[in-house]
Amino acid sequence: MTSYHCPVDGTRSAITALTWCCPVCRGPWDLDFTPARGVAANALAGRADSLWRYKEFLPLDTSAISLGEGRTPLVPLTDTVSAKLDFLMPTLSFKDRGAVMLGELARRLGPDRVVADSSGNAGTSFAAYCARAGLPCTVYVPEGTSAKKTEQIRAHGARLVTVPGGREATARAARAAADEPGVFYASHVFNPYFLHGTKTYTYELWEDLGGRLPEALTVPVGNGTLLLGVALAVAELHALGLITARPRLIAVQAEAVSPLAAAFRAGADDLLPVGAGDLLRDGEGGADGLLPDGGGVPGAGGADGLLPDGGGVPGPGGGAGAGGVPGDAAGGAGGNAAGGAGGVEPATLAEGIAIPRPPRARQILTAVRESGGTFLTVPEDGIREAQRDLAARGLFVETTGVACWAAVRAGGDAVRGEVVVPLCGSGLKTGMAASA
Repeated sequence: MTSYHCPVDGTRSAITALTWCCPVCRGPWDLDFTPARGVAANALAGRADSLWRYKEFLPLDTSAISLGEGRTPLVPLTDTVSAKLDFLMPTLSFKDRGAVMLGELARRLGPDRVVADSSGNAGTSFAAYCARAGLPCTVYVPEGTSAKKTEQIRAHGARLVTVPGGREATARAARAAADEPGVFYASHVFNPYFLHGTKTYTYELWEDLGGRLPEALTVPVGNGTLLLGVALAVAELHALGLITARPRLIAVQAEAVSPLAAAFRAGADDLLPVGAGDLLRDGEGGADGLLPDGGGVPGAGGADGLLPDGGGVPGPGGGAGAGGVPGDAAGGAGGNAAGGAGGVEPATLAEGIAIPRPPRARQILTAVRESGGTFLTVPEDGIREAQRDLAARGLFVETTGVACWAAVRAGGDAVRGEVVVPLCGSGLKTGMAASA
């Protein structure tokens, strides 16, 4: 029977339980699942034109709440670079791939309510699929989230909770609610069903390219939910004998918030320890980046482990880091690529990947290294220019969603050969970035 397992300490849990993280180390779950053999790309003709055509490769093989998500177009940008238009999903972002999977799981489990935290896109996806499933949903978002995204969340009938502070403070608030009885935590970070949804991005490329993958896949990375889904699909396709060559994974972060790129360049297996000048938002994370029990999973707690409103709900992290120097919008001018600390939140237009302490950091770094890939970072001006360039090509994409195109436009050996970039969210969610 399919079950959750912890990649750190081997703890297991039944899928039917509402335990959202490993009870020992408080880290995210992985899933015991092996896709079926015997399905080739030419066997898919005539199936539903959605991600559910890959049912043999999915832990849930059907959904009563599908909105037809998946099967997004692949269009050329240059002779060697193509873009996959994942902003053409039902809620206008790639997060629908994972949200429909988690939404269907929640529907089958029948919790009292669903909670989620998001910088916007995942929240809109969960709100939509919970509405379709008839499940009460509460979405926690950080202050400053795009008004267009919060409007969409409310439109689907979800309760919206705006949390003072940044993305990590928002996650703490949602996780406190997730510990209440009868709550299903629709976490796109902690629940592996989400990754088994996002992996369909790669299965679609494999089918569309006639049973192969391009030389390189660029992926924007914050919490790494698309990159880890891509890596999962590549591993599955290779294990099933459906591909022989594996693509390089090119992970892209904003210069202003680039903890994974910093760790990669330092040769580290996990996030760098929190200290003077290291990346923090809201003074988050333990002094050594670990949970209070020493479980080895990056923490997200504040200086006293409380929520920003002082409500007294324990957070999962340790103490605050030492006061770093705030970075400017591009991570420069006296700052560093990791931005600042001491309660100052680094500014980036790529709000969807502005994650200072991703819980799956170790898995992300491993996936990129094992693929022979690398990390690239893009400045704020590069994001603005990439958004304008895509708009001039007829593609209206939000600022986070253009990060990979910004990296590819900058060139370099990392993006040699045949490359695919994902355009992850619609420009209708954020509008055009203002000039600097």
